[in-house]
Amino acid sequence: MAHELTVQELEKFSADFNKNPENKVIARAAQRSGVLEASYNDRVQSELTRVFSTELDTDNVTNQKHSGRCWEFATLNVLRHAFGKKYKAKNFTFSQAYNFFWDKIERANMFYNRILDSADMPLDSRQVKTDLDFAGSDGGQFQMAAALVEKYGVVPSYAMPETFNTNDTTGFATALGDKLKKDALVLRHLKQYGKEDEIEKTREKFLSQVYQMTAIAVGEPPKKFDLEYRDDDKKYHLDKDLTPLEFLHKYLGDVDFDDYVVLTNAPDHEYNKLYGLPAEDNIEGSIRIKLLNVPMEYLTSAAIAQLKDGEAVWFGNDVLRQMDRKTGYLDTNLYKLDDLFGVDFKMSKADRLRTGVGQVSHAMTLVGVDEDNGEVRQWKVENSWGDKSGSKGFYVMNNEWFNDYVYEVVVHKKYLTDKQKELAEGPITNLPAWDSLA
Repeated sequence: MAHELTVQELEKFSADFNKNPENKVIARAAQRSGVLEASYNDRVQSELTRVFSTELDTDNVTNQKHSGRCWEFATLNVLRHAFGKKYKAKNFTFSQAYNFFWDKIERANMFYNRILDSADMPLDSRQVKTDLDFAGSDGGQFQMAAALVEKYGVVPSYAMPETFNTNDTTGFATALGDKLKKDALVLRHLKQYGKEDEIEKTREKFLSQVYQMTAIAVGEPPKKFDLEYRDDDKKYHLDKDLTPLEFLHKYLGDVDFDDYVVLTNAPDHEYNKLYGLPAEDNIEGSIRIKLLNVPMEYLTSAAIAQLKDGEAVWFGNDVLRQMDRKTGYLDTNLYKLDDLFGVDFKMSKADRLRTGVGQVSHAMTLVGVDEDNGEVRQWKVENSWGDKSGSKGFYVMNNEWFNDYVYEVVVHKKYLTDKQKELAEGPITNLPAWDSLA
């Protein structure tokens, strides 16, 4: 039944507010400094110590700046830690611009595929509208980055440096999105009128234009480069005339993405089930996005085991919740909004996902954990927001935040149970593009 607000009700609400004198004190603080600062919990800093019982050897951090490339940065951070450990070069970095370039071309191709597949659906259908909404966007998943690395290899950061349009993707993303949406209308028309002979020619023309746009905005990727660096012992290394794939296979040939599984904790979905997100796959015929949904304790135990074996862990999370950029604190009690507003904000993880309050909004890298007699106290997190946030770019996360706001970890399948290894091989239940895990 619809309800219309009355003047009498509004007057009662005002009276209820003003009868508590504390509300005016709280209001002044919130209005002057903002609700987050006014609800900031100082006690957190005494509990997050930045000392870890297990910690990888790290130094510098990367910076995605104003872009949605966290999934690429986190993946390349895992690879660079593997390279650094193997070759004693912990500050070696890979080019994110290189993989970003190829993602734009491959993702455009997948977009055209999906538009053609859904040409018989109305333009305002949920499927078509979702595909159009994501056109030109930056966001992604671990397997998307893995697929790019597997097909195109990697290059050092100096071989393809960042540009204005990789550091700030806003303008290019808008231009590319506009172009893809216009192309979608043309391809839908050709498909609907049965002009199959024109589709491939038109698609090739459109892809060539996407390549042209990306080359202008980002620069063309190098076909060959010289690997040159000094290791942690200041020893000089030079390996000339490598292709990106030769570099990958020669220096990181022991990294097999098929050996890794994305464990997800989504209590709004059935546990012990393998889910797919075909609407987000970015390379035709390559690695598919697969998420094995299990209870949270399995994400914790697998991540710890991988860290103890000296390997970083990619993880997907909702970083904008209970986070302070300046200190790098991730703590569920960081902002006491319940106390500030006098309202109960608590929701289960499942309900947050069901309502859209919870989402996988960011990817980072676990590089340490602190345990006390088997109980996890805190985690060390490498972010990709540069060294001016957190403690020189590193964040510290309490275990409650990990349980509440972490949704995915990427771990080697050797850390899974036998049953989980079996489930990870399929079958896959595909989820729509608007699912809470997308």
